[in-house]
Amino acid sequence: MSNPRVLCLGEVLFDCLADQMGLKLEEVKSWTPYPGGAPANVACALVKLGTPAGFIGAVGEDNPGQQLVQLLQEVGVDTTGVQQHPAAPTRQVYVVRDLNGDRSFAGFGKYDTSEFADTRLQAKQLPESLFNEADFLVLGTLELAYPESEAAIHQALKLAEQYDLKIILDVNWRPVFWQDANLAKQKIEALLQRFDFLKLTKEEAQWLFNTTDPGAITYRLNSLEGVLVTDGENGCAYCLGENEGKLPAFAMPVVDTTGAGDSFLAGFIHQLIQLGINSLKDAATAKRVITYASAVGALTTIKPGAIASQPTAAEVEAFLADHQL
Repeated sequence: MSNPRVLCLGEVLFDCLADQMGLKLEEVKSWTPYPGGAPANVACALVKLGTPAGFIGAVGEDNPGQQLVQLLQEVGVDTTGVQQHPAAPTRQVYVVRDLNGDRSFAGFGKYDTSEFADTRLQAKQLPESLFNEADFLVLGTLELAYPESEAAIHQALKLAEQYDLKIILDVNWRPVFWQDANLAKQKIEALLQRFDFLKLTKEEAQWLFNTTDPGAITYRLNSLEGVLVTDGENGCAYCLGENEGKLPAFAMPVVDTTGAGDSFLAGFIHQLIQLGINSLKDAATAKRVITYASAVGALTTIKPGAIASQPTAAEVEAFLADHQL
């Protein structure tokens, strides 16, 4: 296996999706577990597109943890950076879906959010050799909610800066993971100057910046090379270099939106690696990169689960050819 070009640090878990749509948590009769977790989703989607990627995170020494590590390895994700905790369980998240397939997080069953293995990621065990070889580091913000994994985030940022990786933040704001929403905002804001690219939903943009305009966010944080603001079925807006634009979403027969934003981000990074960051200075290329990312995200919504539904590069190319793009 070639060295990972992209490192994705954060959580890998089981999304327990409600089998019955349109019901509240207590009304759901049965659940189906699907592997997920935003950074793990991004790593898997990248490998399926042909970009070598590694996952860094912690799981329990339990059956779900072993299943998840095995899945990552079967997909072809580098798992050198996976830590196993002897006592803490692997995280499972209960997800309810509305009648359109849009999901919302409904809690963690019998455990408190701070009891899971992903909160125990150890900074001193991050493999420095991975950072020496990689080009990109992808981070979420959920690990900032817990002291040990927060220290690991800071160590990863230090290593990424030392080895000159481009750093991408996918905000992935999930209130259910945090005890204090105000503290979350402070911790995220304190790190924003250290990122090169920022990907956030329209709601996250409003929450953090009081605007959904990627150009305005880029201007405010003059360290950024790109901002992507996604808005589900309404498409996305972007500011890449000097180029700003909006793209509508592809119309799809949606089954499950879980992981679509993660696949979008993977499509974007895959194109950056193929074409080089300097290519974003060209307006037509920037638009083409976002179109490709949108296609990867769209194709992920037509089957259930975040990882099982991710497309290959050939499927994305065929889809774009069908749409004459």
